[in-house]
This record gives sequence, C-alpha cells and structure tokens, in this order.
Amino acid sequence: MSSTVDLDDFDRKIILALLEDGRITVTELAKRIGLSKSPCQVRLRRLVDTGVIRGFTALVDPARLGLDHVAFAEVKLSDTREAALKEFNSAVQRIPEVEECHMIASSFDYLLKVRTPDIRRYRMVLGEKISSLPHVASTSTFVAMETVKDLGG
Repeated sequence: MSSTVDLDDFDRKIILALLEDGRITVTELAKRIGLSKSPCQVRLRRLVDTGVIRGFTALVDPARLGLDHVAFAEVKLSDTREAALKEFNSAVQRIPEVEECHMIASSFDYLLKVRTPDIRRYRMVLGEKISSLPHVASTSTFVAMETVKDLGG
C-alpha cells in the first residue's frame, strides 16, 4: 500500500504543468511555477523519487493506430480467495489488449477496459484470452459508442 506524500503549492504546480505538457524543459517549468531552476529540479527529482510522478510517457491517439474499438468486460471469478486473485492479476497483465483492469466491489469481481481494432478482434480476445484467464466463471461486455472524456488525452 502506498503512503501519501506532503505536497506544497509549488509541488502541485509542477504536477499540473507536467500533466499539461510532459515535455516541458526544467527551465520553462521553473519559470511557469515561479521558482529558479535548481530548486525546481530538486523538487521534480523528489516527486519522481517518492513515486508521486511514476514516469513520463507519450500519449498516442488509439484511433490513428487503428485501435478505436473500446469495450468494457465485467469478469466474475469462480474463486475469490487471495491465491486465485493473485493468479488472475498476474495473468491479465499479459494480455496487451487489456488497457485497464480494476478489482470492483460489486456483483462481479473485475472490470476490464479492452481496446481492439474492431468487434471481431474483441470477440477473439474475449473468447481466447479473457475467458481463459484463471478462475473466470463468466463475463459480460459493454461496448463504448463514443469517448466523451479520457484523461489520456
């Protein structure tokens, strides 16, 4: 379990600026938040070292990659003891089409966000990969018709 880190206004400004533009230079970041370069670098390094900032990555447009079919799969397990959950968690990590996996407090156990080129490919992923995961008892699918808000861009 992760612990929280005390953040002040400068730390929050750094985070917001990086969320807006992850490629900003330290010099520009320092200017934008009102600090000199050295203290800004120290704060940025601390945010990375403490895990507040987990990394830097490129945001891609899935539609331009031909991956504009999004489905959400509810997964119900036949066994929810800790060993079974760990086995499922480990196995689902190896399915590249599963973009997100969340354990849910509901009538089902997991909610998966699955991104594929089309419904045929989704059907294959569901039938061959997701349904074959350890302890899967049943699944139910919801297909997204339009993405209204996505924090990834």
